[in-house]
Amino acid sequence: MAEIGEWLIGDFIMQEPQTNTKGSYSFEDLEVYKAAREFRKKIFDLIKSLPSEEKFNLASQMRRAATSVTNNVAEGHGRYHYQENIQFLRQARGSLEELIDDLNICLDEKYFPEDRLNQLKEEGFNLLHRINGYIAYLRKKKQENSELTR
Repeated sequence: MAEIGEWLIGDFIMQEPQTNTKGSYSFEDLEVYKAAREFRKKIFDLIKSLPSEEKFNLASQMRRAATSVTNNVAEGHGRYHYQENIQFLRQARGSLEELIDDLNICLDEKYFPEDRLNQLKEEGFNLLHRINGYIAYLRKKKQENSELTR
């Protein structure tokens, strides 16, 4: 059950960020950003072990996609309107799906042990679930806000 300061969205609990001493909060306080950042670190570690022939191909693509996930969560948070934030989260979601496909390429090419890649894919799908939960939360807040202004 959700507690005070939390919303239950599907089976995903969204926590309202706590304000800092200046009365605001940063994208760095968002649970979805924290999870995306940890996932990005794991992808960057994986990239370091790709074969040298993938340095300018798959490695570069994976680095850009992993960076795009956290960048879009951060940029969306900086937008004033809910719908703009949601659009950036959709971009983050697309980049994450691209990364999961890149992990499939690594599987197909047998660059890493299957269990390692499957674990990363599972973490990617969990992050996707968090992003979708945050989008649902923002849609709900947008709807509540529009009902108040009627």
